[in-house]
Amino acid sequence: MPPPDDRRHIGFLIADVARLMRSSFDRRVRRMGLTRAQWLVLSRLDRHPGISQSELAEMLEVERATAGRMIDRMERRNWLVRRPDPADRRINRLFLTAEAHAVQVEMGLIAEGLLDDAMASLDESEREALTDMMERVKGQLLSMGARRPEARPEDRPGAAP
Repeated sequence: MPPPDDRRHIGFLIADVARLMRSSFDRRVRRMGLTRAQWLVLSRLDRHPGISQSELAEMLEVERATAGRMIDRMERRNWLVRRPDPADRRINRLFLTAEAHAVQVEMGLIAEGLLDDAMASLDESEREALTDMMERVKGQLLSMGARRPEARPEDRPGAAP
């Protein structure tokens, strides 16, 4: 039996498409002076204003100290502000500045253009079908993460050893 063709394996395809989209987006925003880490922070804060540094680190899948350094740099660029949490003085909430909102709007237009370019060979119904299927796969993966492993018979109460 011949080895599987990686070009047709759905896992490889999803990973390759995601990598190519990130690389293309990186090239398109480079002229704005943005790094990938910065555009990820801007995107997360735009969608989740007021999150904490710990929550941001978790979303970005980085250590809190790494997120802290990114936040410090972006605060110096006047792209975000820290505001104390009214209920817990140990926590600072993160918010984009007006300048960062303008950058985020431009990034959004670039992202829309990239998506249109990437999906140019698909008609509207194919785009909709792809989106629906990806949402279903994502939902399935999320539900799998929430499930507990199946109990083995020997772990069940009253089961014989």
